[in-house]
Amino acid sequence: MIGILGGTRLALTLGKALSSRGVEIAYGVRQGFEPTEIEWKILNMSANKVRSFKEVIDLCNVLFICAENNYLEQVFEELSHVELTDKTIVDCTNSEVFNMHNCNTNFIQSIINSPKIFKAFNNLGLDYPNCDPMGLVKETYYCGPDIPEKNIIRQLISMVGFKAIDAGSLESAPLLEAMYHLRKEICNNRKEQVDYHFKLISV
Repeated sequence: MIGILGGTRLALTLGKALSSRGVEIAYGVRQGFEPTEIEWKILNMSANKVRSFKEVIDLCNVLFICAENNYLEQVFEELSHVELTDKTIVDCTNSEVFNMHNCNTNFIQSIINSPKIFKAFNNLGLDYPNCDPMGLVKETYYCGPDIPEKNIIRQLISMVGFKAIDAGSLESAPLLEAMYHLRKEICNNRKEQVDYHFKLISV
């Protein structure tokens, strides 16, 4: 079972894609979470689908962090009380303001002691697929330690339907966040209300 932490569009999208491939998903949400979107309301009525952060962290060995930055402290608080030796953590978030030395993944590392932290899907943003209504984004970058779990992350990315592009060790996490912030800056400086994304090409 894979745990997805956060009540965001990205959490829903990743969970639905993995569920369609036969993967059992548990959604963890913050205290006081009130579902407003129809998908969350349906999930909330399903037995054992939507639980607390703590319940999902205790239950699952692979955890995708897809929570808004405002609620990351709740996630980190619960993670800090758990033995993480057998848990694989995938950070799918971005810091509010870009800083090479303070990306969200670095912050996670500073709080929890785990050798199995990876970054992936952050180029999509927490509002995905709203930022890609045509479904044109077909790839995501991932980074993390060169251990067997990295192959699991690659396989999960493929199962979701994206091309998995290996960006190296976890030291690349700030670079992945930089790509997200650059595309948002480009969007903010254009007159038309559209989103921009990067595509990797080989020449």
